[in-house]
Amino acid sequence: MESTRLHKIERLLQKELGDIFQKQTQAMHGVLVSVSVVRVSPDLSVAKAYLSIFPSDKSKELIEAIRANTKAIRYDLGQRVRTQLRKIPELSFFIDDSLDYIEHIDKLLRQ
Repeated sequence: MESTRLHKIERLLQKELGDIFQKQTQAMHGVLVSVSVVRVSPDLSVAKAYLSIFPSDKSKELIEAIRANTKAIRYDLGQRVRTQLRKIPELSFFIDDSLDYIEHIDKLLRQ
């Protein structure tokens, strides 16, 4: 059973991670990284963040760069939410390809 507190923490992490990625990708023109959903384990030890990356052809290299900098991102996140959370969860990043899947299905339906 997921609690209201868990949902609030997920929304907080989604908002703050979105801000972090927005600031980091400002220098890269034409690239947009958004956090589509964050799932936190019930004990608040692990957070899985699903990222939507535009354009999708750069998604593999960007997700690898993000995974390589996970510790720095976790530190930035900790600095932002240190008053709301006692323990900052370990972060895992995954590509959210649901938009590509929807586009593919739509393309198939048009044929």
